[in-house]
This record gives sequence, structure tokens and C-alpha cells, in this order.
Amino acid sequence: MGNSTIEQDRAFQELVDPYRRELLAHCYRMLGSIHDAEDLLQETYLRAWRSYDDFEGRSSLRTWLYRIATNACLTAIEQRGRRPMPSGLGAPTDEPERPVFASPEVPWLEPVPDTVLDADPSDPATIVAARESTRLAFIAALQHLPAKQRVVLILRDVLKWKAAEVAELFDTSVASVNSALQRARAQLEQAAPERDELAEPTDPEQRALLERYARAFEDADIAALVELFKQDATWEMPPFPQWFSGIDHIARLIAAQCAPSPGDLRMVPTAANGQPAFGMYRRGPDGAYHPFQLEVVTIADGRISHVAAFLDTTLFPYFGLPEALPAG
Repeated sequence: MGNSTIEQDRAFQELVDPYRRELLAHCYRMLGSIHDAEDLLQETYLRAWRSYDDFEGRSSLRTWLYRIATNACLTAIEQRGRRPMPSGLGAPTDEPERPVFASPEVPWLEPVPDTVLDADPSDPATIVAARESTRLAFIAALQHLPAKQRVVLILRDVLKWKAAEVAELFDTSVASVNSALQRARAQLEQAAPERDELAEPTDPEQRALLERYARAFEDADIAALVELFKQDATWEMPPFPQWFSGIDHIARLIAAQCAPSPGDLRMVPTAANGQPAFGMYRRGPDGAYHPFQLEVVTIADGRISHVAAFLDTTLFPYFGLPEALPAG
């Protein structure tokens, strides 16, 4: 009996494991948190295992798993609410020199490593689509949608489900699904009307810009940093609800709140949400460099238009970033 159960478990895992990465990406789009997405993926697989004997095969296994994951995420959203970015909560702060205060009680949006992107590496079209549907501005905008509108938009526009399939999931009509999709698209366009540049990571101009950005931080060269930003650039840094707009405010913020000296910071490149990112390390009393913040960078018109600096250092391991960098 025991061996039979083990064999059944193994057979079930072999069936569902090929969908693990795309289901994780789906849960992330729904929830805006890699931590929550991992939890809900495990919940999805547990629910699927418990009810697998009832799976009648009227839909594909993939569709069945997506239905379970979607319902699990909807329950989580009802319990936990949405995950905003600071810029989604109010107006920018005009006094960069004033101390900022964290709001740890707010469940903030989190970035996601590009390894979660569900894309065929041999198909450039799927890579672009995956990057578009996980870019930070898109995920942040999704948080403004009511939960069911969020589901409809993701299933229809990202996963390309038919309206009838979505209607079956919600036990509603195709007309109702189409109406929800129209409302979701309109609200999404209002929340995030602009599109950032999706240049390839190997693009020489983008690579040069990012190298200058990292070097300016490491050299504590605020003047050089300022040259890289658009005039109307935005800087935000969860868990602080304060955010800053305009190149002057950003420069003053870095000088006053970060106040680095040459050699204080190290920048390790990575990628998040289909965008360039950096793990920023700060030198400690022991001379070694320790995780400080994870910066996701948005580029528009050849300049940096937005930086989301996440101070949650528990994110570093998800991006394969080292626990520390050695002194010197």
C-alpha cells in the first residue's frame, strides 16, 4: 500500500511539474509577490493532488491547474488585499531631506527574477511577451484592478484564453467576461499608459548607460548620476511610502538619505520583471559589503525614467545574489 501511494505521488508529480514555472508566473501576476506566489503554487499543487481523482479530463490538465491556481489566488487576494507601490498611494514628496519612515504594515509589491518568466528561450516572440506581461509597471497597474477583473485580463490578454473558457471558470456569461475585460483594459491604460523600452540586455547603448549608472553610485558621483536620469524621472523605495519625482528631488534624496562616500557601495547587475536591475551592497564596519537594496531600473528615451529600490533584502537569494561581497 505504501509503495503504491509513493508511485501515485511520483506519477502525479511527473504530470504537473512541467507547468510549475508558468503557474508560478501566473500566481506572481495575480499577487505581485514572489513570496506569496511560491506559497500559492504549493497550495495549488496540494489542492490538485487532493482532488486529482475527481479530474475527469473534460479540460486539459494545464487548464485544470490554472483554474485551481486562479481560485487559490482569488482567496488570497480577498484575505491579504492588493500590493501597491508608493506611487500608487499618493502624491510625491517635495522635501527629500526630511527623514523617511517605513510602513512595514503595508504589503508592498515585490519584484520577481527573470528566471520566473515563462518563455521559450528559442522563441524571441515569447520572450518579449513574457517581459511585457511581468514588467514592474504592468504588475503595479494590475494591483489597481478588482480581483476578478485582474483575473479576466490576465487570462484573456496574457494567457490568451477564450472568453468561453473564462466564463466557465467564473460560471458566468461570455458577455459578462467581455464587459469585465473592457473595463479592466480601460483602467489599466489609465494606471500605466506609458510603455518602457524593452531593449535587449545586450543592447550596447543600454549596457553602457547601466554601466555608467553603477559606476556613478560606486564612485559616489551624484553629478554623473544626475546626467543619466530623465528630467521627470521617478524614484520610490518600498517599504517607505514616500516617493520622489524629478531629477532635482532624486539627486537631493540620494545625497541626503544615502550620502555615500566613494567605495561605500557595490552594484551587482541582475534582471527583474524583464528589466535591468542591481543588487546594491553597502560596506559595513567589518569592511565587507552587505545587501542594502534591490534596484529595478526603467529606461525610456535613452535615459533612466524610474527606479524602484526595494529595501527588503530577503529578496536577494531569489535573484542568485551573494549574501555578502568581500572587503576590497
